[in-house]
Amino acid sequence: MSVMATDTLDRPFTLIAELTYRCPLRCPYCSNPMNWSDARYRQELSTEDWVRTIQQARSLGVWQLGFSGGEPLLKQDLEVLVKAAAAVELYTTLVTAGTLLTLQRATQLCHAGLNHIQISIQDSRATESDYIAGVPSFEKKLDAARVVKDLGLPLTLNFVLHRHNIDRLEEMLELCERLQADRVELAHTQYYGWALHNRAALLPTRQQLDKAGQIVAAAKQRRICPMGILYVIPDYYEDYPKPCM
Repeated sequence: MSVMATDTLDRPFTLIAELTYRCPLRCPYCSNPMNWSDARYRQELSTEDWVRTIQQARSLGVWQLGFSGGEPLLKQDLEVLVKAAAAVELYTTLVTAGTLLTLQRATQLCHAGLNHIQISIQDSRATESDYIAGVPSFEKKLDAARVVKDLGLPLTLNFVLHRHNIDRLEEMLELCERLQADRVELAHTQYYGWALHNRAALLPTRQQLDKAGQIVAAAKQRRICPMGILYVIPDYYEDYPKPCM
């Protein structure tokens, strides 16, 4: 887990709760530990420890909580943690791959007090998306996005960009419009963990990056999403590393 703050605040405002490293997908840019045989990475905090952590975070001034992983929907106590966050008036986001987000589970989380759901999609096309994810998952992700909209929750779609999908960026943005996403994250791969191991195959060219920047700028002008588009480029093309991955 990590707590983030800004230069203008003297208190942290966001807690990213990495509930588990377990995940049904096998993305080659994942920040999950590479040495999965290490027993430390298979250990998870108890429900009681997470509830205490959530309460302590709120007392520090945190007002936003992101449930992440791995895949947080693999945690059977997720609804309990959402309720604990709602009890102390934290704004909560579920950061999920979407493949396990059924209408029943989403409804339970909504009733528990969840405020927002972010779903990751690996590409604009089923074949390419499933290839990167390592399992058939594209259609499940689209179904999950529709469930979020049907429940009236804000929907963020996240696309991790790299050499093999960046040329379909316009298609990704068209998909966001079709799914009526409220917010979009276009986050280039950051090279830690598995991404660093696979950097030679994933890092886009400068030409690809320049073209993508133009596409994003045009989409922002068109205001295709009510809450906007967040665009993050790789550290390798920045002057300085980002303060948080």
